[in-house]
Amino acid sequence: MRVLVVEDEALLADAIAEWLRDDAHAVDVVYDGDAALERLAVHDYDVVLLDRDLPVVHGDDVCRSLVGSESSARVLMLTAAAEVSDRVAGLTLGADDYLAKPFAFAELAARVHALGRRARPAAAPTLVRGGIRLDQARREVFRDGHYVPLSRKEFGVLAELLRAEGAVVSAESLLEKVWDEHADPFTSAVRLTILKLRRKLGDPPVIATVAGVGYRIP
Repeated sequence: MRVLVVEDEALLADAIAEWLRDDAHAVDVVYDGDAALERLAVHDYDVVLLDRDLPVVHGDDVCRSLVGSESSARVLMLTAAAEVSDRVAGLTLGADDYLAKPFAFAELAARVHALGRRARPAAAPTLVRGGIRLDQARREVFRDGHYVPLSRKEFGVLAELLRAEGAVVSAESLLEKVWDEHADPFTSAVRLTILKLRRKLGDPPVIATVAGVGYRIP
């Protein structure tokens, strides 16, 4: 999933981002509300982790703007305020979930997964196609019953292709969903990842190239 972390405590924001990247998400990080609005105007995110007490533009105003834009992104509001009235206020603004600081990273990751399922059309926990079985919860991949070790990016690309259920997925779409904002749009990273995936998945090849369009698993 594509996740935006909006948190003015830089150490915490970067720690959250690394935790989520280890969970195979593409993560962008900003440290104030104005920068958040700029990213939201450019990128389509599945989940936004939004600190409420932000500098420049308050988190409440960012949330209002996001909800008003009719974006499909789900908002998980983060705050040090743990009173019931604070949680109610955050949810009333349009946030989908609310997590008080301090929190366990494992719980944060679980909530991100849950919100991501709401942001996208429901997908089965295990994706199966062309002899490939991808277990999203265990982060395991098997080809004809044999375990296939994959890197985070390889796993992410394969998951996007399987979710497409035979439809073509463009390189631009893969770059948007699996990499973060620092990825060069002219990079060969997608092509190289596809090559590595084909090699690891073995014969017969299961990932087809549709010239000038993208990739698919028939």
